[in-house]
Amino acid sequence: MGTTQLESVQEPKYWHLKTVLSEALDSDFAVGEILPNERDLAARFGVARATLRQALEQLELEGRLQRRRGVGTTVAPPRVGVAVAAAQHDWAGGDSDEAWQPVECTTGKAPVAVAAMLDGAAGEDVHVVRRIRVTRGQSVAAELLYVPRSSVPELSAIDAPSGPARARSVLRELHRLGLDGQDRSVELGSARADDAKELDRLPGAPVLVVTTRYFAVSGTAAVSVAIYRADTCRLTFGDSGALEISHEEQERQAS
Repeated sequence: MGTTQLESVQEPKYWHLKTVLSEALDSDFAVGEILPNERDLAARFGVARATLRQALEQLELEGRLQRRRGVGTTVAPPRVGVAVAAAQHDWAGGDSDEAWQPVECTTGKAPVAVAAMLDGAAGEDVHVVRRIRVTRGQSVAAELLYVPRSSVPELSAIDAPSGPARARSVLRELHRLGLDGQDRSVELGSARADDAKELDRLPGAPVLVVTTRYFAVSGTAAVSVAIYRADTCRLTFGDSGALEISHEEQERQAS
């Protein structure tokens, strides 16, 4: 049999370089160590800087490297576990090391794609709760939770007019509503400036966009759009069917 067209395609230079760099990370660099600048790295491996950038970007996506503001490119530490499935008990946040922390609550129009998921809320103002997910002291996700007014009819503007207190009030009322189920989708995206700042990433860094629609008896109760750091997360599905984000807990071994 003859070779197929795919079999005859040569491996891209940046992909081969990624393998070489990965081996160098295992043998020559420690976790948290800052890599030399692009010019020195390109000279060390005898490649063009454009090829080097492609390889570094791939290693960042795979979680081997982290690019940080004002620091540079560092060797990423081992990953830690982060569960995505949202239990009702964590709506209002808490003091645990795995809690969503309410940051702010505003009112406004939901984006078109989100409004289409909210039954009867198109064109209407909704509550927009912003939360940060903290794991082991590190911000790993940022979320915008869109809640129609009809889902929290007992909310009092007098008790909590703004800020985190207002956010907690919305979340408490949502908890009292009771949820009947949820559906979720995941896609790869890039960090916007505001999300990147909160997650200590550079704008445009790869992220996982997890969109969740929460259901109540009356219909869609809320829609969550959460941005997770793609450089630290990989997706797995547990026996219960609940989607989780899990991280490698063992240090990587050289291939």
